[in-house]
Amino acid sequence: MSDHTVNIVMIEDDEGHARLIEKNIRRAGIANAIRHFIDGTTALDYLFNDPNGPACNGPALILLDLNLPDMSGIDILAKIKAHPRMKRTPVVVLTTTDDKIEIQRCYDFGANVYITKPVNYESFAKAIQQLGLFLSVIQVPEVGEE
Repeated sequence: MSDHTVNIVMIEDDEGHARLIEKNIRRAGIANAIRHFIDGTTALDYLFNDPNGPACNGPALILLDLNLPDMSGIDILAKIKAHPRMKRTPVVVLTTTDDKIEIQRCYDFGANVYITKPVNYESFAKAIQQLGLFLSVIQVPEVGEE
């Protein structure tokens, strides 16, 4: 059974962004394990099928980039929110798109937080540090059957 430590699953294909996100989450004092995936296929396989993944072992918090090489982040979000054991998993969308329609679609599909990646390194670092502080206080629900 799970030891109730929240794993952070980061689905982000840009290595530079991934390093920046991890560095600034650590800087905010978050020590939780971060699993990084660069595409949707391997991320979904981990989320749903891996014995240590959230569907089997919960709980988790997912940082999701929308622009991935193999599928849309919205598709991943929809799959997570449609899964009976994963639907309460908090998903933070981190993307370069500030398109209003895209933002609404993410919330319609059940995203919990939508953050636009600032183009500027400093603002991005600051945004992620604030996200780290947010992660330190957020309550993540246990994964459970209906």
